[in-house]
Amino acid sequence: MASAPESANNFDCEQTTGTSGLNRRTQCGVCASFTLAFAASLMIGFFILGPVAQQALGESEGKAFVPRSGSLPRTHFHADRHVQAPVMKADIKKITGDLMSKAGTAAIAAAVALSAAQNAHAGPFTSGDFKSLTYDQIKGTGLANTCLTVQDGGTASIKTSGLKRMSNFCLEPQSFAVLEETVTKKGTITEAVTSKVTTRQTYTLTNMEGSLTQDGGKLTFKEEDGVDYAPTTVQTPGGARVPFLFTVKNLVATADKATSEITPGLKLAGQFKVPSYRTGLFLDPKGRGTTTGYDQSVGLGGLQAGGDEALFGENNKKFDVLGGNLELTVTQVNSELGEIGGTFAQAQAGDTDMGSKEPKTILMKGVWYGTVD
Repeated sequence: MASAPESANNFDCEQTTGTSGLNRRTQCGVCASFTLAFAASLMIGFFILGPVAQQALGESEGKAFVPRSGSLPRTHFHADRHVQAPVMKADIKKITGDLMSKAGTAAIAAAVALSAAQNAHAGPFTSGDFKSLTYDQIKGTGLANTCLTVQDGGTASIKTSGLKRMSNFCLEPQSFAVLEETVTKKGTITEAVTSKVTTRQTYTLTNMEGSLTQDGGKLTFKEEDGVDYAPTTVQTPGGARVPFLFTVKNLVATADKATSEITPGLKLAGQFKVPSYRTGLFLDPKGRGTTTGYDQSVGLGGLQAGGDEALFGENNKKFDVLGGNLELTVTQVNSELGEIGGTFAQAQAGDTDMGSKEPKTILMKGVWYGTVD
């Protein structure tokens, strides 16, 4: 029993303190070593491995979108091809009214942006070049979203007598704008706001065809078939996105003067129909539609008995058919190949969200191509 107090009395505080200090110094040294190693690894990764990985990633991305050497036979895209030229106020020459409206009686105002005649900068390939390419050579290059260009050379005029059809008709928009009302000191004015397209490269109309007739010496083109519509969305500088159905369905374009031949400077203008951006089977987020879905919002079923006037447009979906104007300007002609091309200006109505919104007017300028026979 006496041994326990004796061992307690022999307890050495200095010895315990020395051991604790040694352990603490060891722990601090280990922590410092780990910290230095971690900092060194960060510096190596940032200053040495980072640039190497970035260079390798850039090379791999470039190779993913560039065709193999020798796959493109003659030329390539222009460096500034997809830079959208702004639509200036001076391009808005006139306001057209009394187009087809969603109710058939109301009118919408569409401005036709008329661009001056200039050389058509269409796709970098002629018809012969394009036919020599394979699917793998076209895939991923954006060529499928471009129009062909008229082959240089040949006679720059085509006799209109005997012409029956225009085939391979293609429209490639290169600049977009939305008509917006702006309040100024002088009042409310309407101006074209340059916008950028957010749709992937699927907005070109191609392989269209139709008949060519003459009435009073004036050449008339009537669009009948082809890829004549493309759902498209543009974004204004303010961030608002405006969807519309880019189309020229049932286009009837007539020459501006009587002529016996197609030459550079000839203009054809006319109107076309713009179907609804949405089809009958589309359902909105609340399950409402035209041919299927609910008649009104499920959570507001009590309004069916009355008081839903504010939601009338949202509940009563409909398939709107609006209108638009198009002007084609001929700038290139090859009589031997029967090719014509040039620039176009178009104004059409945008989406109405199946009758619940007023459509905006979309302006477009670009290039076109076609073959006549």
